[in-house]
Amino acid sequence: MGAIMKILNLYAGIGGNRKLWGHEHEITAVELDNRVATVYSSLFPRDTTIVGDAHQYLLEHYQEYDFIWSSPPCPSHSQMRRNMSVGVMGSKAIYPDMQLYEEILFLKHYYKGKYVVENVRPYYEYLIPPTIMLGRHPYWTNFYITHQDYGPDGIKAVGAAEKLAARFGYDLSGYDLPDKRKALRNAVNPEMGRAILEAAINA
Repeated sequence: MGAIMKILNLYAGIGGNRKLWGHEHEITAVELDNRVATVYSSLFPRDTTIVGDAHQYLLEHYQEYDFIWSSPPCPSHSQMRRNMSVGVMGSKAIYPDMQLYEEILFLKHYYKGKYVVENVRPYYEYLIPPTIMLGRHPYWTNFYITHQDYGPDGIKAVGAAEKLAARFGYDLSGYDLPDKRKALRNAVNPEMGRAILEAAINA
């Protein structure tokens, strides 16, 4: 991919975005759920994996990295939760988590490297318009990304969790994860993750 970068991968999950980044970069991943972090560490043993609060880690360490990827928790913003879980199934309504916009604004105004913030299409009008839509997700970046069709990346479009695992190249059968479907659904399409990193390197 060219230049070696120090990369911060926040809210790393099982590392869908990171899967095709190769091994030449120095990558630090931050994930709050210890079980999910264990899977990430097993899949990417050369990375530094930190179990902790990604939002706070960003604030304290952002200046140490060349490229930052952040995927803050999305349920409080999602159309699915509002329309189905609350609207149909009667789940409790919750405040949208504003850490998403805190990080977008923070990176835009304080960070000198390349960054991308990824989330879901919200149920409300964007408070800050995204830079680009790729698949079913909006992305906020400070560099240009070429629009490409990466095919269906949602569980509805692909089918069962096993099919999504096969599409993304994951085998989670040997891991102690209580909700493997959720872990796979939260994973970014690896091809998309690689294309975005390449765009950041070449920007």
